[in-house]
This record gives sequence, structure tokens and C-alpha cells, in this order.
Amino acid sequence: MTGQNNEAVKNGVIFPRGPENAAYAQFFTGTSYLQSLVADPAVNVGVGVVTFEPGTRNNWHIHHDGYQILLVTGGEGWYQEAGQPARKLHAGDVVVTHDGVKHWHGATKDSWFAHIAITAGTPEWLEPVSDAQYDALEEEAD
Repeated sequence: MTGQNNEAVKNGVIFPRGPENAAYAQFFTGTSYLQSLVADPAVNVGVGVVTFEPGTRNNWHIHHDGYQILLVTGGEGWYQEAGQPARKLHAGDVVVTHDGVKHWHGATKDSWFAHIAITAGTPEWLEPVSDAQYDALEEEAD
């Protein structure tokens, strides 16, 4: 990925990058940013842009009584469900995570990464993705 593309993702591809994601920082390794797009209490689905600095990823987590849809808007990232191989993500990719599926997602080591997250239900945050797990993915991709 070129530096110009990284700059574009860093600054917001379609929507603004948003402020640092301090409310959820404890569930991330690295720094992420969150720009809420839909936060209407009458709508039971959250929609927001999550932007990850290179190497940043969220912890393993499960959505209960709901789901999560990721629409990748820029950069390169990873998505993995428990027991499955990781999938490298690029702009234009769509991921659907069903109710109760343990998973994680985040940036590759050298790229900013952004996606729109459409989320229903209650998240259960679990253990971090270990450096060893993450580094093994990065080594396979090289």
C-alpha cells in the first residue's frame, strides 16, 4: 500500500475519521478511532466508522442477540472467526458476522484500515489477539 493511500485512510475515506475511540480502548491493541454515523435511540442498530492505525486490532468478541456487518472502506485489514483461517480485507469487502460467532478484526501491520460497522445486539468482549497470533498472520502474508 502506498503512503498516499495510507494518508487517505488515516484522514477519512468517505466519512471523517472521528475522535480516538477512548470508550473502547480497553478492548483494542493499538489505537482506533470511532465516528458514529447513526446513534438514534429509536433505532436498535449502531452504525459507525472504525479506523485502525497500522497494527491495531480489537479483542476477540461475540455479538449476542444480534450481528455485525463490516463494509471495508479503505486500507488493508484482517478478519478472523474462531477456528477459521484469517481473511485479508481490502476496500470493497463485506463481512457478515452472525449472532454468537467469536471473531476479531483489525489493520495489517503496515496499513491503516477503515470499515463501517453495522452492529446489533450486545457485544461480549473477550481476550486480546495475542502478538504471537497476529505476528504469525503477518508472516504468512509476507
